[in-house]
Amino acid sequence: MSRIGKKPLAIPANVKIAVANRIVTVESGKNKLTYTHRPEVEIKIDDAAKELLVNRKDDSKFARAMHGTTRRLIENMVTGVTTGFKRELELNGVGWTCQVQGQKVKLNVGYADVREVIVPAGVTVTVVQNKITVAGTDKQAVGQVAAKIRSHRKPEPYNGKGIKYADEIIIRKQGKAFAGGSA
Repeated sequence: MSRIGKKPLAIPANVKIAVANRIVTVESGKNKLTYTHRPEVEIKIDDAAKELLVNRKDDSKFARAMHGTTRRLIENMVTGVTTGFKRELELNGVGWTCQVQGQKVKLNVGYADVREVIVPAGVTVTVVQNKITVAGTDKQAVGQVAAKIRSHRKPEPYNGKGIKYADEIIIRKQGKAFAGGSA
């Protein structure tokens, strides 16, 4: 039995969860997320205890895999509509800049052209000096936008230049040493 899947998910007082035809809807204020769960699992809401239970229909390998996954996805939806998710990135490089224009992030990171990343609805990007903050209610969308921004110039271990996550540690390498002498 999945240790994560069998735990009941407590529903906060300000969150409404509805399940209809395999579609789970989580709402809190103006934030709303939906998810279509797999048919191998079933979701029950216990209104008296204010909790959600995820059960699998059989013991197949795929049903066991989706048991904990479905519960964790719904838990992330509840967290997203209540507090939201945030990823922070740092821009390290001389003369490198980043700007937000509408639904696009424009990166000037040492290439001949300016790189653009399109930001989907529900995700906001803010830039303060060399810090880029990606925030939103959908954990997957926030992580995807942050990964797209980082992919344009991944951090390199010799000079430390690149776009890195704020909590990421880059192990620095020494580089080649000149031995001297003639050939």
